[in-house]
Amino acid sequence: MPIEGFEPYRPEDVEIYNKYRWWFGITWGDMFNKATDLYPDKEGLVDDTHRFTYRELRSKVDSLAVGFMRLGIRERQFVLLQIPNWHEFILVFYALQKIGAIPVLLISRHGLAEVLHIAALTDPVAWIGPTHYRKTTYLHMLREVTKKNKSLRHLISVRGQDDKAFTPLEALMAPGEPTASELEALDARRPDPMELSIILLTGGTTGLPKAVPRTHNDYLSSVYFHSRAWEITSEDTILTAAPVSHAQGMHNGVGSAFLNFCKYVITDSTDPEDICRIIEKEKVTAFPTVPVLVQRMIDLENLGGYNLHSLRKIYCGGAPSTPELVRSVYKKIGCKFVNALGSSEGLGSMTRLNSDLDTICTTVGQRDCPYSQYMIFDEYGHELPPGHEGELMAKGPTIFTGYFKSHEDNLKTFTSDGFFKTGDLAKVDESGIITITGRIKETILRGGETISAVAIERMIATNPCIGEAAVIGMPDKVFGERICAYVTLKAGASISFQDIIAYLRSIGASVLQLPERLEIIDSIPRTKIGKVDKKLLKEDIIKKLGLQ
Repeated sequence: MPIEGFEPYRPEDVEIYNKYRWWFGITWGDMFNKATDLYPDKEGLVDDTHRFTYRELRSKVDSLAVGFMRLGIRERQFVLLQIPNWHEFILVFYALQKIGAIPVLLISRHGLAEVLHIAALTDPVAWIGPTHYRKTTYLHMLREVTKKNKSLRHLISVRGQDDKAFTPLEALMAPGEPTASELEALDARRPDPMELSIILLTGGTTGLPKAVPRTHNDYLSSVYFHSRAWEITSEDTILTAAPVSHAQGMHNGVGSAFLNFCKYVITDSTDPEDICRIIEKEKVTAFPTVPVLVQRMIDLENLGGYNLHSLRKIYCGGAPSTPELVRSVYKKIGCKFVNALGSSEGLGSMTRLNSDLDTICTTVGQRDCPYSQYMIFDEYGHELPPGHEGELMAKGPTIFTGYFKSHEDNLKTFTSDGFFKTGDLAKVDESGIITITGRIKETILRGGETISAVAIERMIATNPCIGEAAVIGMPDKVFGERICAYVTLKAGASISFQDIIAYLRSIGASVLQLPERLEIIDSIPRTKIGKVDKKLLKEDIIKKLGLQ
């Protein structure tokens, strides 16, 4: 029986996905066991403090899984996981998978409001994370969460200080190898691949995060096709520097590394010099990341002092990659660049390693899974032909079926025949190459014209003086909205409003795409998961216009 609040797959879709083996009928635990059985002596995991072979990982994960069972965590129970990019994240995640519990992936910056909201949705029995992390102390938050969620019985600390409120993670690991009877009990906890396996959180720019439930079948199908699209093999060493609990970290790191028997490196640093040192030391070959981290690497004055020859491919998603960034990677690092679109909901598209430079600079390539359907619809729900802009919608073995406990929202988010309305404005050409042109909620309505903010951002970002750009609609009594551009400047650069307008005209911007106000700021504000916080920018411009 499905967990309450989870929208099950349609029986006719389940039949097709299983018949053609687009779903593989394995669990996260099965995948982990296979990797550790096949390559026990291969180095499997490296973080900033420890190194593990696959054999050592198997021993620790099985021991921790037995510890969780002794603690009383049962199948189909939710566990809040708020561990940063430490090796303990991997141990805990796979231990929970092997006992049939369901990890709910929080990031370190999630605070009281987000955790209360997610706890109310999932009724977790445990929270696992550090007692302190950087400038954050979690105890006060957790006291509030436990007051309002009677189901939350266990607070488990990772690398924590002694505190009676917490059970140390180390105390749950039984000394020595688990006994035969304990391993037999562990095997009996294997979930059905159709069961819910994980809750990911969306990273929208407004409101509280939505919970994205994924089964073993659909998520591991997504991991498989995504990793094949950028040609991950057992010869790769994968590095994750962005949050491992993000969809990108799970897809391209935690999932892809073990599915493909890779060496997996995680770091808790986003400093570009640290990243370059790790790539050099660990001979990293594949680096899935976000554009801002790549830009920091490119901007290093001493980039040439690092030996990055092992790095064969960079995968960039989570935000648009500018043509300037793509070309800089080829020029300064000399590796392949994969321009990607991905989401917690399962949407996946990317350029390929053999794509031409223009395709990589201007598109997100083709769908990762050839068995998922990607279509473009107009505002009336009519499918559009190739080359026409509309909303990108998707359905298939890698796509989720609805947000957790959000039935009314799901009725609006899905079509009657099960297509997910992504909210992305896009065009798809005759060969299936996807160009993202904006977001439906990131369009500016000026005098009856719908204008893509993302398209203007991309043009502004090509100016050599600009660091980052964020474009919003500012309120206007006559036109409804006018275009306002917030920008940061590169070191030593200066630019005026007139310079921006002249530059945009010179590269072919239409009159409708010309900003009507320029705000130069020190840094673009971001949400807790690293996306541009346009809500905050709109609040800022409203204040400056004196409209409050």
